[in-house]
Amino acid sequence: MPGFELFGDSEKAQVQSVLDTGVLMRYGFDGMRNGQWKAKELEASLSKRMQTEYVQLVSSGTAALTVALVSAGIGAGDEVIMPTFTFVASFESILALGAIPVLVDIDDTLTLDPAAVEAAITEHTKVVMPVHMCGSMANLKALKVICEKHDLLLLEDACQAIGGSFEGKPLGSYGDLGCFSFDYVKTITCGEGGALITNNEKYYRNADHYSDHGHDHVGNDRGAESHPFLGYNFRISELNAAVGCAQVERLDEFVAIQKKNYTVLKNQITGINGVTFRRVPAGGIANYSFLNFFLPTQKIAKKTHEALIENGVDACFYWFDNNWHYYKKWEHLTTLKSLGKLPNEVSERLPDYTKSDFSKSDHWMGRTISVLVKLSWSAEEVAERGQKMKSVISEIL
Repeated sequence: MPGFELFGDSEKAQVQSVLDTGVLMRYGFDGMRNGQWKAKELEASLSKRMQTEYVQLVSSGTAALTVALVSAGIGAGDEVIMPTFTFVASFESILALGAIPVLVDIDDTLTLDPAAVEAAITEHTKVVMPVHMCGSMANLKALKVICEKHDLLLLEDACQAIGGSFEGKPLGSYGDLGCFSFDYVKTITCGEGGALITNNEKYYRNADHYSDHGHDHVGNDRGAESHPFLGYNFRISELNAAVGCAQVERLDEFVAIQKKNYTVLKNQITGINGVTFRRVPAGGIANYSFLNFFLPTQKIAKKTHEALIENGVDACFYWFDNNWHYYKKWEHLTTLKSLGKLPNEVSERLPDYTKSDFSKSDHWMGRTISVLVKLSWSAEEVAERGQKMKSVISEIL
């Protein structure tokens, strides 16, 4: 991770084929295309790889979450349960629809704690949205049982975990809807882009229309198409889709490289007294994009992180103090700093997160270090990195 590390001739050829036609938009201009429809081509490839009936490409992972939610009818006042550890896009997509993000604790999977989820359900809850952060998944089996019990939608945010699986199913395909990001730093990239997947025809049709201003895409005259409901513009371009067409064919190659490098790093620090690892739920296989491990205390974890950086172990993260990925620094959500007036449902019913007790999340995140696993490392670089990690951690512990 990320896929841009290994850009090659296939990506260049796909992009050039679009430039040769001059048609950069995914819809219309049929006669100029010479039969090339890169977005459709990528959707077909993703459908096969993710083992789902339907795929809708959009402009970003954030757009995918927004479109997925609205495709299932989520709107003003509906509550969406999400974790305290994620990227800000999770709550941005919810707020964009006037819905209410309900933060709940994580457990040692670094994702939603099923017990915390069940405790947070109210009459307004409509969706449980696990976020498979740093390449590994939530306890999807337990969450699915909860969703079925309470008649809730299970929406997988798999933006950081493409290529992983749970009980033999690709991550993103286990729930009612799944979302991916193909931005510049994801395992496979379009530069900018995202996708939602589902086996529900209604959700797919809604997503298809909504993401293109409500166009019903019936016939071959774009100007004559109908608009059965309101929509917005979340279209991906043919140029971005072209990059994705090359990258999706390399997904298994990338995951295999990540697994190899991840294993070298993990083996180096396994057995160090005081080091434990993130729990992967039974039946789950991560995509190995990050190595996540726990240290005995928050103080030791912070000191270790600083020492790793000082010793040249870059792309190493201490999420507990991160501005973008952990609730502690989300003051713009907590205080509802918005350029425009927010819906009454949000301003009146958003929980007061300044008073929330997320000590269970703090227990895990305060002791967590995450190390990015790169695709471009040589065998020597991986070995050297692993040895540095072992030396630094052993010295501190």
